[in-house]
Amino acid sequence: MRFDRSLFLETLKQGLSVQGLTVSADSLELMVQYAEAIAVTNESLNLTRLVEPAEMAIKNFLDSLTILRSDVLAELPEELHCLDLGTGAGFPGVPLAIVKPNWQWVLLDSTRKRLNFIAETAEELGLTNVSTLHARAEDAGQEPEHREAYHLVVSRAVAELPVLLELCAPLVAVGGIVAAYKGSEAAEELARSEKAQRELNLGLEKVACLDLPQQMGSRSLLLFKKTGPLAERYPRRAGIVQKRPLI
Repeated sequence: MRFDRSLFLETLKQGLSVQGLTVSADSLELMVQYAEAIAVTNESLNLTRLVEPAEMAIKNFLDSLTILRSDVLAELPEELHCLDLGTGAGFPGVPLAIVKPNWQWVLLDSTRKRLNFIAETAEELGLTNVSTLHARAEDAGQEPEHREAYHLVVSRAVAELPVLLELCAPLVAVGGIVAAYKGSEAAEELARSEKAQRELNLGLEKVACLDLPQQMGSRSLLLFKKTGPLAERYPRRAGIVQKRPLI
């Protein structure tokens, strides 16, 4: 297929301006190249349903970067150890890694083919701050190498909030941030997650609501701070987290 890189680039630039975000020309070019790679690979491997250039620019790339707005995440260190839980086609991790080259990213997913695509494409683009982890979140959260090891854990379109918090909490360090990308269901999910927040030592720090350009939807970014070490029993084993959420 022919990918309209000009449409993608112009749409992304306009969206960044609307959101008050500044991105270098080099970073924009890398995002164009990553989008092209997705469009080509998606013909043989199901990476994402969003392949139309303008829609991909806003719903995948711009949406991923909204966490960098000054009214969302502010005064973060220049160097962070970050994890993208359930990265899928590399969102939000890859755009964030492109724009924040000093942030080291581990992209976790249970689908190896998608991770292979991400790893190969990241190498082609020279993204030395991206690595992949093929695992279930429940298992990674019990591994000493990953348990409470990350300053920032992000996740987008993975699970309902009570489940998602149990998957993320074991991976984030005490004092670190869990950032959940949510849509219009955010308020309802927050109300259902009060027990999970208490059990997992996560305190709600901020709810940032925004509208994507071109009427492509509303988003909510939910930020939680890890207030203390997590009990060893969490995360529970695969399947239990989903069947018996902390509600």
